[in-house]
Amino acid sequence: MPMSRRRLSALERARLIAEIVATYCSARWWLSSATFPEAVAAARDVPGPERPPEGEIELRSAGLRLGRAVERTLRALPVDSRCLVTALVLTRMLARRGIGTTFVLGVRTTPRFAAHAWVEHNGVALLSTTSDFQRLTEL
Repeated sequence: MPMSRRRLSALERARLIAEIVATYCSARWWLSSATFPEAVAAARDVPGPERPPEGEIELRSAGLRLGRAVERTLRALPVDSRCLVTALVLTRMLARRGIGTTFVLGVRTTPRFAAHAWVEHNGVALLSTTSDFQRLTEL
């Protein structure tokens, strides 16, 4: 189900929302029943991923569109939509589509300490982040 530049039909949007919600449920389970590295590994463990879009620009575009869809959907629902869960959901959805990602955990110390998680494809952030977060680790 590659995400092209065209607008999705109502049925395609409904399917995407259903996929996001189902993946969210899986991500919550992984976080409650496994260590964090195991949860990220579970998100990437998909049988026979779809063939990814051709070319780097198409891959990045598909990742950015899917990232926006995940953020908007989870933000609109009465669920835990913090960055860690959102990043796990996007990691899984991109893995299904055969798109490789880097799961990044970062921190900032000023003006107050905070931690943040996001997903990148070839160095491009696919989820919201700001430059004041310093990379702590990549998975």
